[in-house]
Amino acid sequence: MSTKPLRLGLPKGSLQDATLALFKSAGFHITVSSRSYKPSINDPELEIRLLRAQEIAKYVEEGFLDAGLTGRDWVQESRSKVQVVKDLPFNKATSSPARWVLVVPENSKITKPAHLQGKRIATEAVNITRDYLARHKIKAHVEFSWGATEVKVPELVDAIVDITETGSSLRANKLRIVDTLLESYPQLVANKEVWKKPAVRRKFSTLALLLEGALNARDKVGLKMNVPTNRLEKLLKALPALRNPTVAPLANGAWVAIETVIDEIVVREIIPQLKELGAEGIIEYPLNKVVY
Repeated sequence: MSTKPLRLGLPKGSLQDATLALFKSAGFHITVSSRSYKPSINDPELEIRLLRAQEIAKYVEEGFLDAGLTGRDWVQESRSKVQVVKDLPFNKATSSPARWVLVVPENSKITKPAHLQGKRIATEAVNITRDYLARHKIKAHVEFSWGATEVKVPELVDAIVDITETGSSLRANKLRIVDTLLESYPQLVANKEVWKKPAVRRKFSTLALLLEGALNARDKVGLKMNVPTNRLEKLLKALPALRNPTVAPLANGAWVAIETVIDEIVVREIIPQLKELGAEGIIEYPLNKVVY
C-alpha cells in the first residue's frame, strides 16, 4: 500500500448507524463528529467520508472517492460505472432488502402497471422508474420528488415510486403497493482505475471479507460444552443442528469438548436437550465474524 490513505465513502442518514455497527463488528472503529463529514477510523490506510448514499457511486466513478458503500439502487439510478467488490445483505432495520415500489392510494383504480399509461408519477428514483416503464412499454410522466413523496398522492400525482423496507409507513398512510420495481442491498464499490492496482484491490477485498464475516455472524452464537465420550454419538445424532462441530478429547479420555456455531434462536430450545444428553459446562458466547 502507498502511504496515502484510500478514501472510502460511507452513507450518512438512515443507513449510517447500521453501517457503522457493521464496521465495528468487522474490527473498524469509526468515530463520528456531529459537525464533520470526515470521521476518524482505526485504520491508517483509510480515510472516511460521510456522504449521501445517492452521491457515493458517482463520486467513486469520478475518482473523488477510491471506494464507497452505497445501495445497488443508487448505483443503478446514477448510471455510475464502478467495480462492484461485494454485495452486503444488511439494511437499516432488518436483513431484508430495501424495495422500490409502485404505490397508489388504497382506493385508486390503478391495480397493475398497464394502468399507469398517461399517468403522473413522482419519485426520487427517476431513472429506475423510467427503466421500469420502458420494460412494460408504458408512457407516463415521471417527475423528481424532493422528499415526502407519499403526501403527493392523489392530489398532485396519480402514483409514486418510493423506497420501503417493511411497508409499514406506506400502510400507515393508507397507501397500497402495486408492484416492486427493484430490490436493493448495499454494495461495496470501487473506482475502476484504482481497482487495477494490486495493493488497492487486496485492501478492499480484505475489507469486503471482514464485512461479510461480520454479516455471517448475525443471529449466530458460539456454543461449547463437555460431553462424556460414551454419549457423544447419541448427542450428535439427536441434534442435527450441531453438524460438523469441533470435537476434541479432554485429558482424562472419558470426556470430549464440543464447539460449534449455531443460530441464536435455536439455543434456547436445545440447551435443555443438551443437559438431558449428558452435556456439562455449556457456554454460549457472542460472535463478531464468521468467515466461511
